[in-house]
Amino acid sequence: MSTEHPAHTGPDEQFEWAGHSGPLHVRLYKGATAGTARAKLADNLVVFFAPGGFVVDELDEADHCLRVLAENCEVDVLAPSYALAPERPFPAAVEDAHSVLSQTFKHRQKLGWRGTRLFVGGVEAGGNLAAVSALVCRDRQGPDLAGQILITPMLDASLRCPSMRCAMDDPGKRDMVQAVEQAYRRYLPRPADRSHPYASPLNASRLSGLPPTLIMHTEGDPLSDEAVAYAEKLRQAGNEVQEVALPPPAELHDNKDRCELTADDPCVLAMKRFVAARA
Repeated sequence: MSTEHPAHTGPDEQFEWAGHSGPLHVRLYKGATAGTARAKLADNLVVFFAPGGFVVDELDEADHCLRVLAENCEVDVLAPSYALAPERPFPAAVEDAHSVLSQTFKHRQKLGWRGTRLFVGGVEAGGNLAAVSALVCRDRQGPDLAGQILITPMLDASLRCPSMRCAMDDPGKRDMVQAVEQAYRRYLPRPADRSHPYASPLNASRLSGLPPTLIMHTEGDPLSDEAVAYAEKLRQAGNEVQEVALPPPAELHDNKDRCELTADDPCVLAMKRFVAARA
């Protein structure tokens, strides 16, 4: 597998949009690479939330994988910042996420997007916000989503799934579990919020009417079982679900491992197929 970064890195454009309670930094990665093609309006736009455990802005760290996703999946990727805990705990990030999704149509000319198909996606805490955004868009009757892309998402603030409990007893993974636990503690300072479906989508009792879902989990990852459980609950509710089990990375102790992609990565290939199938 090639590990060389593409010659073109960094976002194509950067904006500042109004969030729910403050300005947000938004980066746009164009999927077309040729000079003439870059001027064309895109049909597909993915609003993609970076990881960071709800407490760290990891847009810079995610830059390379966002570029890889845009160029190899042939989609435009819009990557926003969002409210960070503990200064701005739940539900501030949820409201920021919905604000960005709602503004995409308003700004579609600036984004070079036709407004045809809007996807939402994310990794870890960003995967949580993506899953929650699908629920919020359904509950608030818009904007309409063509699909949700959840990569090793954080879906259960109770940390009760077997893979998480087993990882607590594994010295090699204990630090990861503690990091997730600390992230939820700062994001959800009120214990009652931990069972809210907008904080823990796996707890949602109503999962019907959601867009097609691509959900990816990594073998051996503490978060894997909650992704599997969420996929099954979505299916039982009548939703279209594609589930992809990713091979474990060489090192599984750093958040950056989950957002380090190459063109032939199974995650990239699955996302490309998923988006193409919505056309």
